Amino acid sequence: MESTPLQATPLSVWQESPEVAARFPDPATPYSTPGLTTGRTTFTSNAELSQMLRQIAAAPAGGTKAELITAGTSQEGTPIHALLLTRAAGTTLHDLDASGRPTVLLIGQQHGDEPAGSEALLALSQSLAQGPLAPVLDKLNVLLVPRANPDGAASGRRTTANGIDMNRDHLLLQTPEADALAKLSRNYRPVAVFDSHEFTVAGRYLEKFQAVQRYDALLQTPTTANTHEFIGKAANEWYLLPMQKALTDQGMSTNWYYTTTKKADDLTLSMGGVRPDTGRNVYALKNSPSLLIETRGVGIGRAHIQRRVHSHVVALTSALQTTAQRAKDLEQVRAFVARDVASQACRGQFVLESQQTTEKRRIVFLDPQTGEDRPQEVDWKSSVKLQPGETRARPCGYWLSTGAGEAADKLRALGLQVLRVAEPGNMLADTYQEVERSSSAKNDVLGPSSRSVERVKVQLQRIAIDVPEGSYYVPLNQPLANLAIAALEPDTQSSFFANHIITGLSDVARSMNNPSLVYDETD
Repeated sequence: MESTPLQATPLSVWQESPEVAARFPDPATPYSTPGLTTGRTTFTSNAELSQMLRQIAAAPAGGTKAELITAGTSQEGTPIHALLLTRAAGTTLHDLDASGRPTVLLIGQQHGDEPAGSEALLALSQSLAQGPLAPVLDKLNVLLVPRANPDGAASGRRTTANGIDMNRDHLLLQTPEADALAKLSRNYRPVAVFDSHEFTVAGRYLEKFQAVQRYDALLQTPTTANTHEFIGKAANEWYLLPMQKALTDQGMSTNWYYTTTKKADDLTLSMGGVRPDTGRNVYALKNSPSLLIETRGVGIGRAHIQRRVHSHVVALTSALQTTAQRAKDLEQVRAFVARDVASQACRGQFVLESQQTTEKRRIVFLDPQTGEDRPQEVDWKSSVKLQPGETRARPCGYWLSTGAGEAADKLRALGLQVLRVAEPGNMLADTYQEVERSSSAKNDVLGPSSRSVERVKVQLQRIAIDVPEGSYYVPLNQPLANLAIAALEPDTQSSFFANHIITGLSDVARSMNNPSLVYDETD
């Protein structure tokens, strides 16, 4: 039986009552950005954001150095700005490495209709450069991208200009916006990454549960197959728990992040997805603890904007303080994980894909009129308790054909080492033999999208293959090996093959020994 799609959004008829509004008072001290000015009806524009970042970069205080970085350009030609704040000797990559301080990456407004994260990162930039947060720079460097999707912000649209949800594009890099973030991560090697979003207040929740959202902030740590155990523990124990406490100490409510599909008769709530395409999960496969921070905001315009910004500032301040306190621990974990992942090449197994598990969970909503708590027991798809799917022997590396240059370029942008073969050779390889194929809509926790993927079932066949000059080799004895696995195993929805970056199964093979090949030194 097909599910019924949602009809007109309830936001068109629901107006927040005074009783609901009273549950979300403003913080005692207001934040000051162009978009938070009293009487303002719009949020900070792209031009205002650039101007504010330039002003902060021009006048840091107390030994702090600042650099405004153009990380990339949006599809409509707007610069994607990052602000680096440090107390190293300078702002070059060499200076940052020489300082011995880890770098933290903060990202805002990947979704253009979620402005609170952008305003919060502007406020944090001020506080770090010239205010009370500046002392954390004695222990760490901070790289802020207040607005990752400037085109979406300008139009109030979730997606980028070409209709892609950039927070599902961190593996495929089909947007210049996601590509800009990938290259920042590759160059600055953040020890931890925090991603600021907002979630729907009424909409589907009012339609399905006759209630509206209660929580100030919803949080989630990495939840994808092959995330190293120590990265998951650091995210949960070192970051999540203090962040939850910081929010509750400020009188703000918090829970795991969850969402629901657009189907009216689907009353299931799902935590964020388990596929390796969101920022949170890709950064974990890059061996950086990462957290998604979502505040109550989509669909309510400017209502409670100071409180929404405050929620982000409190959560991110906690993250920065944790990093300052655990800087040495985090560097030790990263070094160990890098060695451990690299050492697994040619041995053991990996999980191809994991699935969420379903359980019952009590969620507290609000009555849309009285503002009273309305607890409900729901079917809950947990991304914390994962069901591992098929396992597969871990190869020594992957061979890519001469026609897979686009895939090689994307892997390099993600930070992987990709070698170009300089002389013909051969290797023992597992090749992919097609068993079944179909095209289907790309799915995530929100339901099917308008984009299609090529789904294939394969069998592995071990043979000796010729390796021509100009083809590529991706060794797995490197720290980001699990990211290569996510991209190159063809029979998953997120893979380069499923998404038409690698066009044929014969363009990729699994090397089952360390091949004796000659590589181009320029690579």
